[in-house]
Amino acid sequence: MQALRLHAGPAALRHIQQHGLLPAHIGAIPAAAGGPKGLILLGLDRFIFGEWLASTAQPVDLIGASIGAWRMATACLPDTVAAFRRLEHDYIHQHYDVAPGQSWPTAREVSRSFRAGLDAFYGGRVANVLEHPRWRLHIVTSRGKGLLARDGRVRTPLGYASAFLANAAGRRHLGRWLDRVVFSSASGPLPFGTTDLPTHAVQLTSDNFMEALQASCSIPFVLEPVAGISGAPSGTYWDGGITDYHLHLQYQPRTDAPIVLYPHFQQAVVPGWLDKSLKRRHRSTAALDHMLVLAPNPAWIQRLPGGKLPDRTDFTRFGPDLAGRVAAWNAATAASEQLVEEWQEWLARPDPSQIRPL
Repeated sequence: MQALRLHAGPAALRHIQQHGLLPAHIGAIPAAAGGPKGLILLGLDRFIFGEWLASTAQPVDLIGASIGAWRMATACLPDTVAAFRRLEHDYIHQHYDVAPGQSWPTAREVSRSFRAGLDAFYGGRVANVLEHPRWRLHIVTSRGKGLLARDGRVRTPLGYASAFLANAAGRRHLGRWLDRVVFSSASGPLPFGTTDLPTHAVQLTSDNFMEALQASCSIPFVLEPVAGISGAPSGTYWDGGITDYHLHLQYQPRTDAPIVLYPHFQQAVVPGWLDKSLKRRHRSTAALDHMLVLAPNPAWIQRLPGGKLPDRTDFTRFGPDLAGRVAAWNAATAASEQLVEEWQEWLARPDPSQIRPL
């Protein structure tokens, strides 16, 4: 494999060595926050949900934050392959008008435009997402407390500075500033433990779906937070990646489907957005023992436009050159088909020796 690398926790590796890997073995699929980086995974999404898992009958928990929540909600739509292609097109072509004298659109304008896009994308189809016969969707959001209980020009930067310092002292201290709130389409316990952070489980309904999904994507200082979500604890809701950037969760594997399959844009599974600079928290833990990560080879990434994955800096890098950004992102997503081809080839002849430790 030249483009794709496989990384597994010890329990996942033992399972594959003993039983191989079948679609029926998959019990959960996380989907990370990370903005445009998630574009590189949409080809794998189309194959996994549109073809590979389609032949099985087991329920699968889909857990997403930010763009990951958008991807997993899209997996629940009819004609999944076409839905993922539309997501790819709509995300790549998003554009925000900038007022004269400004270098970036206001958070209010981005939020308004983003909500209009969600309405157009899911309008009339929310019931399909909530009532999918097999996929159990879990949208992760972050609810602010203290200074972060409300948005404000001064209180929000101070709140996040305080949250960063608290988190640096210990991830458990992040819970003084932010709760994890998970909106789930299925009743019953969450598919992961919640002893690391204060967590609330809320039923995902037609009354709160759009708000929950927008909240999960509401990057601080880029979009406005969402307040007053139906059926949820009162407060202000921010991007789910703040508490759970890459969903380094305490997964509780099922005996019938023990593998947590994770298409990811890198090997490391970083716990929270505020942990990005804390390299000591980028290591694997026992929580990921049943995880199989599909990630692009860093050497292959260097051959993409700009020598990197699409990311939010491209909005500034290309500025008003929408055509240039669209061309670069389209080239990256076209190249990502190699990830799909190599994953299909490995599945046809599973070779545990090609799996690296997570």
